Amino acid sequence: MSMNSDQLTVLTIKYLREGKRDSFQNVMDELHPYDLAELYRDLPEKHHFKFLSYLYSKQIADLMMELDQELQMQVLQKLGIEKSSKVMDIMDNDDLADMLSEISEEKLEEYFSAMHKDESKSVQQLMSYPPETAGGIMTNEFVWIRDYYTVREAVDKFKSFAELTRNIYYLYVIDENKKLVGVVSYRDLLLADLNEKIRDIMFHRVISVPIDMDQEEVAQLIQRYDFLAVPVIDEKDILKGIVTVDDIIDVFIEEANEDIEKLSATGKSIDFNTKASTASFRRLPWLVLLLFIGLISGSILDGFEATLDQVVALIFFMPMIAGMTGNTGTQSLAVVVRGLVTNTLEKRTIIKLVWREFKVGIIIGLVCGFLVFLVATFWQDIMLGMVVGVSLLATLIIGTMAGTIIPLILYRIGIDPAVASGPLITTLNDIFSLLIYFGIATSLIHYLI
Repeated sequence: MSMNSDQLTVLTIKYLREGKRDSFQNVMDELHPYDLAELYRDLPEKHHFKFLSYLYSKQIADLMMELDQELQMQVLQKLGIEKSSKVMDIMDNDDLADMLSEISEEKLEEYFSAMHKDESKSVQQLMSYPPETAGGIMTNEFVWIRDYYTVREAVDKFKSFAELTRNIYYLYVIDENKKLVGVVSYRDLLLADLNEKIRDIMFHRVISVPIDMDQEEVAQLIQRYDFLAVPVIDEKDILKGIVTVDDIIDVFIEEANEDIEKLSATGKSIDFNTKASTASFRRLPWLVLLLFIGLISGSILDGFEATLDQVVALIFFMPMIAGMTGNTGTQSLAVVVRGLVTNTLEKRTIIKLVWREFKVGIIIGLVCGFLVFLVATFWQDIMLGMVVGVSLLATLIIGTMAGTIIPLILYRIGIDPAVASGPLITTLNDIFSLLIYFGIATSLIHYLI
């Protein structure tokens, strides 16, 4: 019987209060780890301890992987060291390493001492790699075989270790020095004769990544080749772990969130639960900087005061000119930042992109410039229409190019292009647009009067 989240919460509380472990477990057995975590969040906190005590260690391990850092710490505190260590022994090592990265050294020692020795050693090794690298996001739970195995022997080993790892996409072939020499997919094993040798069916050209490769580059490689997993090797070609596609999905989400934060000029995460004071202080630094940059716009207007006094109608089109320039610059910025995630930046690629955006700027400028020319001409006269139309054409081209070139330059000099945030591009384009607009109007002032 299907239930919505409210009904599930009510039923769970009922079983907890009545002490019906079997009925409780029957319900929990049907839940996906994500749904289990949602149920835990929905339960009143006073039921959390009993809820956890009724779950098996494997269920708690699944639950932990779906919770955020704060709730994970709460669960560990409620479980105590002994039960927590049993749960940690079951958790995937890469997820456990991420979870423990925020814990104090004193607590870490307690947990590692209580855990199974092999599991503790594996997790500590993962935690030694820099974050946001292949080593930092990989798991060291994988199945390896030797090239002299028969398919039957490989399948038998695969079956014996299948319970210990969720990553069953490929079997990795290593030599006597643990160097990666080949790979066999699960599909290859199913289609091969049981007496065939692994060396005869394996792929010898293995695409792997170094342990210190940036996680974004790993994500690009997996996306490029449509892999389900990619092996990670050290400087001696020794297989150290694998990065799986589910880890890469997390990377894409993480990097996208970071870029959104930078594009919005907040710099740090702000969500629905962030306090007003915290959200304000995270937004203020950029906005204060842009405030002072924006004062330049005021000085530009002051410099063209004589032009405005003579042709007041120019004021009417000023917000439109500045706004359109900022909008097209932000659009180009978004295209470039998104493209840099999935493309390798080469000279040919840069030239092609800049040329494409230049043509885009011309097309957009011609269409919008012509439309505003008609409006200004109908409202006032053809000369005002010419000034406004040509100004918009020029500013849209410049705005598009600024939104394209600035992030490319930043990327080239090793700065994250997302720091060329939308507000920054918009503010700069405001300055460019006003200079162009009033510069053209001033040079043609004797035709406008």
